[in-house]
Amino acid sequence: MIARLPSLNGLRAFEAAARHLSFTLAAQELNVTQTAISHQIRRLEEELNIRLFIRQNRSLALTPQAIEYLPGIRAAFQDLRSATDRLLRNDNDRVLTVSTLTSFAVKWLLPRLRGFQDQHPDIDVRITTSIELVDFRKDNVDAAIRFGRGQWPGLRADWLMAEHLFPVCSPALLKGKQALRRPEDLSRVTLLHTSAHDDWRLWLTAAGLPPELSQSPGLTFDLAFMTIQAAIDGIGVAMGQTAYVADDIAKGRLVVPFDITMPADAGFYIVAPQSKATAPKIDAFRDWLIATTEAERNAQSTRNHSGKRLSTA
Repeated sequence: MIARLPSLNGLRAFEAAARHLSFTLAAQELNVTQTAISHQIRRLEEELNIRLFIRQNRSLALTPQAIEYLPGIRAAFQDLRSATDRLLRNDNDRVLTVSTLTSFAVKWLLPRLRGFQDQHPDIDVRITTSIELVDFRKDNVDAAIRFGRGQWPGLRADWLMAEHLFPVCSPALLKGKQALRRPEDLSRVTLLHTSAHDDWRLWLTAAGLPPELSQSPGLTFDLAFMTIQAAIDGIGVAMGQTAYVADDIAKGRLVVPFDITMPADAGFYIVAPQSKATAPKIDAFRDWLIATTEAERNAQSTRNHSGKRLSTA
């Protein structure tokens, strides 16, 4: 009995050479020189103290000991290959990395993600957030939820939901003598803005109010969910987007003070590279997103027919 396993390189060289009955073909398969194969086989024979090959003129044959040894070595390497394939395949199938906007993740996706986990406990979802568009060629991301018009070259884009814009505020701002009752009352409250968004000017124009009102002193935040939180805290009035405020309205943390909404010019989409868009884990996530947003639209439609709809400017 030898004290340790033989050299793995020597065993690989033996298995390949025995399968091909050729040092040349074994060298090509393992991407080494024929001399390297010959040296590895010789060292293995010395280590085992057993001759493995009969070197003949322009031919190679296995010794009886090698014929007996080969099936076990071949099976061991096949087990290693299979185990590695299963490891990589299972990890790739199990982990789903999704990129989206921070505010969308906080205000819409995370509160609902438990539903996907309940349906697919075998998929490990990893959420990454960024204000930049993900580059699927460089970033380790499987799918993304994007806001736009659904036209991104090379990507499959499936529509999830439309967006509407309307002011929202804390219920406290609708009470007392200074309560908001008409859009004109916005001139005496703090308007809450999100950087790089021009939503207030658009809504004020649609409501027939001076768009310059959006330039009045107010507060500006980098991210939409921070703006919404400031409105919940009663600091002022924010311009809400459907996906960002629906839950807070449903739970009474926010109210819609005026019966005027306007559609945004874009919506949310689930996107993935065309080459990978039908992977089972992406299919599962897409199907869940579409089913979830459709169910919420149907529920909203039912509430609207009950007389709670906001009018559209």
